Amino acid sequence: MQQVAVVIVAGGRGVRLGGAVPKQLLEIGGMTILQRSVRAFDRHPAVREIVVVLPAEYVGDGARLVGPTSRPCVWVTGGARRQDSVRAGWQAVSAEAEIVLVHDAARPFVSAAVIDRVIAAAAADGAAIAAVAVSDTVKRVRAEGERRVIVDTVPREEVWLAQTPQGFRRAVFERAVADAAAAIEATDEARLVELAGGRVAVVEGEAVNVKITTADDLAQARRDATEMRVGTGYDLHQLVADRPLVLAGVVVPSPVGPLGHSDGDVVCHALTDAVLGAAGAGDIGQLFPNTDARWKDAPGLDLLGRALTVVRERGWSVVNADITVVLERPKLLPHWPEVRRRLAEALEVPVDAVSVKGKTNEGVDAVGRGEAIASHAVVLLRRVGGVA
Repeated sequence: MQQVAVVIVAGGRGVRLGGAVPKQLLEIGGMTILQRSVRAFDRHPAVREIVVVLPAEYVGDGARLVGPTSRPCVWVTGGARRQDSVRAGWQAVSAEAEIVLVHDAARPFVSAAVIDRVIAAAAADGAAIAAVAVSDTVKRVRAEGERRVIVDTVPREEVWLAQTPQGFRRAVFERAVADAAAAIEATDEARLVELAGGRVAVVEGEAVNVKITTADDLAQARRDATEMRVGTGYDLHQLVADRPLVLAGVVVPSPVGPLGHSDGDVVCHALTDAVLGAAGAGDIGQLFPNTDARWKDAPGLDLLGRALTVVRERGWSVVNADITVVLERPKLLPHWPEVRRRLAEALEVPVDAVSVKGKTNEGVDAVGRGEAIASHAVVLLRRVGGVA
């Protein structure tokens, strides 16, 4: 796996938003915009180091403003222009970094899927950005005195709205930053690559990856971040010989395992129904019917990941999950740490936001007789962007 570093640009003062402090230090749903952006990359498995660029007067308080991180994180002083701030961040990136991402701190809702796509495209093509296609008709306009008139209609399939992160192989980024030190003016790093004659790939961004620029943007983000939904899920499988007992991808030694079209992972199946239900996105049977050969023996973690993609595209993120597994034997307590770790990674939450418990059914019904395994799940989702 290539070493990935991210430079999070938070050196501006948000003059269009107004207020006494930079916009990246304002709160949305109990966390600052900056902390949300840092958290997105701190949780991403491919990111190995984080550099945060701050206004000069805030660098001394960087540890508090950025908050705790699991990845190495440093903060540096920004410059007068965005490209000067990016150059300052680049100078703090370690020599081991092979891919460098640049992300605007003012985009606090970036998803792991978008980060994945940018990293992959940057590695393949040298430079890549996330962007979204426009859906409206696009007009080129000129001013004639106090009036504006249409000059041309631009084919909208040619127009995409750039987002961040933008990603670069190390050598490409180094050249772009060197150009940024010269007289060239650019609003993003991809433009510097373009001006140098380089090729920049475009990958799908997301509508929820909004940039907080105006007071209206901030107000909308705060409304969205306070919307919560709860979902519940349940799964039960008959236990038979010669089937593995799999819980969140962890194989538990057992003479019997769940009978099912997929792998019978009751933890992931119950959790999948819970997240889909909370988002109003159907259920596991609708998305992955047992009549479809594609899902034969499919890993539960894979199905959960696909369901989470659907949920995130609708503008939701997981806050926490609580799962109970009902099984007579074997004892599951030794396996919970790894189960929680895998679920936390899939849900993109800290491990302490995932609870997994084991219960017996005290000899009652098929579960109590050791003939079946069941699981219950509860999940809390938070709206993360302005998507209905």
